[in-house]
Amino acid sequence: MQIRKQNDFDELVLDSLFATDGPSGTVDDVLAWVRHRNQEVIVRINRKPFSELKGWGFDATSGNLGHESGRFFSIDAIRVFKDDGKCQTWTQPIINQPEIGILGIVTKVIDGVLCFLLQAKIEPGNVNNVQLSPTLQATRSNYSQVHKGKKPRYLELFFNAKRSQIVLDQLQSEQGGRFLRKRNRNIILNLDEEVPSHEDFQWLTLGQIKALMAYDNVVNMDTRTVISGLPYHSFLSGLSTYDFNGYMRQHDVSQRGRDLFASEIAQAGRHSIESILFWLSELKSKYELVVDRIPLRDIQDWQIRENEIVHNDRRFFRVIGVEAVIESREVKSWCQPLLQPMQEGLCAFIVKGINGVYHFLIQAKIESGNFDVVEMAPTVQCITGGYKERLDYNVHYLDYLLSGDFKSVWLDSKQSEEGGRFYREQNRYLVVEASDDFSEDLPQNYIWMTLGQVKEFLQFNNFLNIQARSLIAALDYQ
Repeated sequence: MQIRKQNDFDELVLDSLFATDGPSGTVDDVLAWVRHRNQEVIVRINRKPFSELKGWGFDATSGNLGHESGRFFSIDAIRVFKDDGKCQTWTQPIINQPEIGILGIVTKVIDGVLCFLLQAKIEPGNVNNVQLSPTLQATRSNYSQVHKGKKPRYLELFFNAKRSQIVLDQLQSEQGGRFLRKRNRNIILNLDEEVPSHEDFQWLTLGQIKALMAYDNVVNMDTRTVISGLPYHSFLSGLSTYDFNGYMRQHDVSQRGRDLFASEIAQAGRHSIESILFWLSELKSKYELVVDRIPLRDIQDWQIRENEIVHNDRRFFRVIGVEAVIESREVKSWCQPLLQPMQEGLCAFIVKGINGVYHFLIQAKIESGNFDVVEMAPTVQCITGGYKERLDYNVHYLDYLLSGDFKSVWLDSKQSEEGGRFYREQNRYLVVEASDDFSEDLPQNYIWMTLGQVKEFLQFNNFLNIQARSLIAALDYQ
């Protein structure tokens, strides 16, 4: 197979973006299939005290909660110091999972349209059991069969992939407030050969995946992060203005969609890429973030109880234990800890037209588990606070978002976080277009970026956090 030129693949991606029907039927047909899988698969998730978590226990020396194999992950503790914000030092539990997992999607052209092979996967912490996950979603412990179960389906396609078949390959971070420097390999393959079918998998177009993100808790976090990196610009930027407008008319793209595409291929924004890098480097140098690992037994302001590890104020999150029975998994039953949120969160982008080009309001956010002090985050990200109760009262732009005083709403849905580690966590994901009088002057840790600039940084590791990537993935161009 010859190496496919990038702009050729970009055109396939765009054509798939405009395709609302696929091999699995309509969006309604896909939703019906998800409901059917929910009815067909037996799922039982039961709370258990830590002493009854088979295979798990507290280390005699550190008190850390880990698996007897020494693999999978552990619940450790850290002491954090940062010189920014109201709360500058604290201790907290954190997930320590040093393994790099694989989040992989297989694509294939079917009847002339690029399609994505997604799995109806059940995680023990999912809000609604079945969600659409990547073709392969596995930690090293999973695919090396530490659990003594079956190997994940389609694993060999990723292990045996040729360079010419890989169209996206990135190491991207997970939640910096919950994981200690955790990363996954986000990878997309484009194959020509036949791919075996299975009842838990369906081929969807990109347009269908985007449409399904408007529904609550249908497309899981791992699918969202993988498709956030999909390119469009190589093809579009090669078009003349006349051909660009013709292409938009051909696919009946709305004015907002045209403006979003224009933002993706804009040659310049309010700030250059060099200026954005300078801004980011200056903040990384300015802010201090010190994270020390400490024994879980020495944690302060948290209580380690028989059936939970919880903050004294019952805020942020708690650690619980569960026994899971899921018929369709490689291992049908197991025990594990999960992190359960104490409040619903909010992740939101404010978008504004500046000099005729849409710009996204990006925040440089410090989180305790970050690799490099700060990552680019949504305008507002209140994952661990109670924004409705104003516990996060010092969050910039929160009042504006809650006031509803903006031009239009582009996205407003509840999306789940990763159900393999978080118990029934869903957050409100919101994208709004600011009113014309919204100030373009910003606090020092905020900056305006075009969509093209955002996608530029998405090509590299550890620039955009997972909440920002989820919102970018959910943007609707129609």
